[in-house]
Order: sequence, then C-alpha cells, then structure tokens
Amino acid sequence: MNDYTTKLLNDLEDQLQFINSEFEVQQKRAEESHKVTSNAYDKLQVFVLKYKFKSTNEEIKYFKIQKPKLISKLIYFGKVYHIETNKPQGTDKSKRKYLLNELDKINRYFENNLDFIRYYRSNETYLDHKYFIRNKIDFRHSQESFSIELDKKQSTSFDFKIAKIMANDLLQVYLHDELKHLELYDKKDKSQVVHKLGLTWTAPKVQLIEIIYAFHSAGAFNNGKAELKEVASHLESLFGVELGQYHRTFLEIRIRKTGRTKFLDELKDQLIKRMDEADDTL
Repeated sequence: MNDYTTKLLNDLEDQLQFINSEFEVQQKRAEESHKVTSNAYDKLQVFVLKYKFKSTNEEIKYFKIQKPKLISKLIYFGKVYHIETNKPQGTDKSKRKYLLNELDKINRYFENNLDFIRYYRSNETYLDHKYFIRNKIDFRHSQESFSIELDKKQSTSFDFKIAKIMANDLLQVYLHDELKHLELYDKKDKSQVVHKLGLTWTAPKVQLIEIIYAFHSAGAFNNGKAELKEVASHLESLFGVELGQYHRTFLEIRIRKTGRTKFLDELKDQLIKRMDEADDTL
C-alpha cells in the first residue's frame, strides 16, 4: 500500500509541477490540476477496492494520512477554480472584499471543528480506531457535504474531514497571496520597470521560487534581515514575472520525495561543467 500511494503521489506532483509552469492563468491552472488529481484519485479507488489491508494500523495510516493527501488537492483545486471563476471583475476593493469573505468561510470552518482539529494537529491517536476504520461511519459525526455519498469500502467517518483541513490550509495561503498581490502590485508601474530592464524570467517559475527561498534561507540580503516577501517582490520586479502563490509552490517542493532542490542542483552541475570545460582549454 505504501509503495503504491507514494508512487501515485509522486507522479501526481510531477504532473502538477508541469501544469504550474505551463499555465499562467490561475483558473486554467486549477482546472487542469483538478483533472489530473481526479484521475489519480480514480486509480486509488480502484486499487483500494481490491486491496486487503495487512493490519489495523495500515488501514488507519491510509485513511488518516495517505488518502487525505490526495483528496485535499482535489478539494483545493476545485475551490480555487470556483473562486477564480466567481471573482469580481471590478475594482480592487470589490476583489479584496470577495477574497476576505472566502477567508472568513475557512475561519468559520476551523471554529466549528475546533475539537477535531486540535486532535488532528496534536497528532493524537487514541480515537483513531473510531475515526479511521471502515464500517464505523457515524452519521452523527460525519457532517461534511460528501457524507451522504460515503462508500463504506472506500471511506471512514473522518478521512474527508482531514482532507478538508489540509485543503483549507492551502487555500489560506492562496487567498493571502491574492490579497498581497492586490496590495503590492501596480501592473502599469511593473511593466515600466520590466521595459527598462529588458530582462524577463523565461525558465519555469518553480525554479525561481527555489532560488528565492535559498537566498532567504542563506540571509543573502540586508545582512539576513530581509523578509521573504521582500526578496520575492524584488526578484519578481527585477525579472518581470508574477510568481503568484509561491508559498503553496514551496509546500509542493517540500513534499517532493526526490530532488527537492532540482534547479539548484542543476545550476551547480552546469557551473561545474563550465569550469571543467574552461580548465580543459588552459
């Protein structure tokens, strides 16, 4: 089970990274990401339907950790698509009000599920046998919108709730980034800066995000006192690129199983290769 879910999630992450670099429009990016995530979930369902868990602990791990990782992405991309589709096209003030209202919905959800969220975030386990074992679905506790459709072979009382919490964590990052974008960027001024510099970033955005986090981690600016958002904002302006939800992208980079610093490793390899070639000409 662990090998299958790990490979499935890794393959999905590769697809999502590709989509993130290929599509500039947030709505289209969310739509395509939802499609590939939905396909991955269909594969997982087929596998689990035939799979016999080797122990109670393996079953709990699947429904508490592995399945929610995938479902949370499905919820997240669906919600982002909905938000982008319904976002007001008017003033920045109306957009800000709309985004703040979405944040309020998330905060209310957290408040209404505070006890379970504390249980989950504290890594408690004493109720796992009730929450994450199949055939123990309790309608008194299963209050999510999908609960009426729960398949006892595929779901438990709380696996969807954990996925919803994880999705809301990602949505908070996305919404805060959108609000920051409204506050910090004037497109006209930015286009003038790009025109003067004549340099634009043409590599995938995820690669620049790796560099930004590396610079900030190393304290490369202002004697290590520069904030992450300052570093990101400066490099966005410098290279004429809008990174959008770079916090979410960093979360995706962190959970890579291999090659967490793909671009930085590539830069190192290319620089060493250039030095070696230069040595050969001496």
